[in-house]
Amino acid sequence: MAGMTTPAAVIVDAVAYAQAVEDAVRASAAYYAGGTSVLDDDAYDRLVRGIAAWEAEHPEEVLPDSPTGKVAGGAVEGDVPHTVAMLSLDNVFSAEEFTAWTASLARRIGHDATRFSVEPKLDGLAIAARYTRGRLERLITRGDGTAGEDVSHAIGTVEGLPRQLTEPVTVEVRGEVLMSTAQFEYANEVRTQHGGQPFANPRNAAAGTLRAKDRAYTVPMSFFGYGLLPLPGTDSALVESLAELAHSDLMARTGAYGVSTTATTAVPGITADTAEEVLARVKEIAALRAELPFGIDGIVIKADLAADQRAAGSGSRAPRWAIAYKLPAVEKITRLLGVEWNVGRTGIIAPRAVLEPVEIDGSTITYATLHNPADITRRDLRLGDHVMVHRAGDVIPRVEAPVAHLRTGDEEPIVFPDACPRCGSAIDTGEQRWRCANGRNCHLVAALSYAAGRDQLDIEGLGSTRVVQLVEAGLVADLADLFALTREQLLGLERMGETSTDNLLAAIAAAKGQPLSRVLCALGVRGTGRSMSRRIARYFATMDLIRAADAETLQQVEGIGTEKAPSIVAELAELAPLIDRLTAAGVNMTEPGATPPVPATAADGDATDSDSGSDAAADGEGEAAAGGPLAGMTVVVTGAMTGALEKLSRNQMNELIERAGGRSSSSVSKKTTLVVAGANAGSKRAKAEDLGIRLAAPEEFATLVADFLG
Repeated sequence: MAGMTTPAAVIVDAVAYAQAVEDAVRASAAYYAGGTSVLDDDAYDRLVRGIAAWEAEHPEEVLPDSPTGKVAGGAVEGDVPHTVAMLSLDNVFSAEEFTAWTASLARRIGHDATRFSVEPKLDGLAIAARYTRGRLERLITRGDGTAGEDVSHAIGTVEGLPRQLTEPVTVEVRGEVLMSTAQFEYANEVRTQHGGQPFANPRNAAAGTLRAKDRAYTVPMSFFGYGLLPLPGTDSALVESLAELAHSDLMARTGAYGVSTTATTAVPGITADTAEEVLARVKEIAALRAELPFGIDGIVIKADLAADQRAAGSGSRAPRWAIAYKLPAVEKITRLLGVEWNVGRTGIIAPRAVLEPVEIDGSTITYATLHNPADITRRDLRLGDHVMVHRAGDVIPRVEAPVAHLRTGDEEPIVFPDACPRCGSAIDTGEQRWRCANGRNCHLVAALSYAAGRDQLDIEGLGSTRVVQLVEAGLVADLADLFALTREQLLGLERMGETSTDNLLAAIAAAKGQPLSRVLCALGVRGTGRSMSRRIARYFATMDLIRAADAETLQQVEGIGTEKAPSIVAELAELAPLIDRLTAAGVNMTEPGATPPVPATAADGDATDSDSGSDAAADGEGEAAAGGPLAGMTVVVTGAMTGALEKLSRNQMNELIERAGGRSSSSVSKKTTLVVAGANAGSKRAKAEDLGIRLAAPEEFATLVADFLG
């Protein structure tokens, strides 16, 4: 089950308690005032839970400034009164705590709740948007819950919060202002261009941006509604109607007015009839968390019916009919201790952050990606910085930004290498991602090991240890040399007997017959991978046509844009001598079942026919595939395959899909036609079920594509 009880900070005496209260109030005030904080979310939660635990044992020593029982931790005030208190939510951190809350709710309302609403807890800033006769007039922060700050200057910069509703009603929409991942990146880019420090994370960026006035620039934010209520001046009939609507119906009404809600996202709000159904939905949302374009830090569960909400009532800080089921933190603050520069198989020189170890979502993180030198410069990262580190699901941890307000002045600049850290050669700094001037030859062992891998040429017996042996013996200097190896050369190597030698030579000979898509992938063209290599090979059908294509022609392949196309053209030109040698060695340079695109100057001169032929190829369809059982379908594979599919790698499954006329994809969306779900399918199966997408077990799918297996 997603979510674990967050341990409380241990407070040993009254002095420590007083310091904890001061730290919590200062952190809360810094966050709400300008989007900064000395603590990350997890540290703040642990601190407040520790304060609450101390106060439960020493009720006579509770300080008046304590954040417990107060909206926003009691750290902020406002000057615009709320017509109805704008409260916070109490938290639970486990299934057991949630079950205890449902029991307390039942006691308050006199019966078990018959329906719950379940929505993602968006990680942003709570806002009240007041509409008069359908026109957006005012934006107010939550403040201390009774009054908030007027931030109406932000009207027009928040996507999902229209200036005009679809109906001329006087209402207040409450919801969360946040930044999506893309908006956050853009905000930091613009902010640093104007001399500002980058924000540490999207939540802080939204809080700081919403309050900023008279800036020389604006950056977009997003809004998702979670409440709808009347205002003075609201039509009496509408007032009565809103008072009786269930929360789920209020959200439907909000969406009908033209305001964004979670209904349009991959994690829409739903209703559940039992606590078990709620916990199942919590698990589903938690599984989708890493794929979302915005941050969530939990799931909000509410008694859905208006009558149950009235019966439960509210406390001074939070409603008793709603709770936040908090998920493990995916962001923590730690220190940047160093930067390592690693060289990849294509010669790319990639920086990696060395971190003071920090636990995020159950894993101890000591390294994180830093993308490229330009990104380090743009984020103004320095050695010794406190940095915000993000990790969600299986995503590689990344450094978001420095927590600039924690700098002491002892931080030092990050020194960029002036020569390749692996071979000492010059560095090509012409692109954002730096590259050794020796290219693939710099890390030849990595390049050859990748080429021989199961999803590329599948040369069994040619692991990295054997590749090192071949390179050190001077027998192999590039991929083509593998196909020129002789039995005598291999027998001369240590630990190479006759059987292993013959097996390796047979595997190398078999690799010559691999389809063009795998050969192209083995070459390791920058900007491509397994999926892109298949799309290129299926579009052009032959290596000669790929090499003859210019950047404009390459852009006809799905996923290749104006930036990637010239890079691929240049890479292929660089690889031309190697490709020629592979061809001479008898390596296959065609894609089975693929049909070359129709030339722009068709024999009959009909431009329409020419265009349609090109489009068919762009969709990855050859003549055989066009009539296959998966023609026109987008297929996602998830979970462990069984039966006839058990031994196929994920790449082989994707190849099978495309041979049968379909298009393989790694993510589930509204465009997905079929999801092949094996054992432990997880979040992708859950998302397919939510979207009503057809599911197939491995055995059913194997029957469907039986003619294309093998």
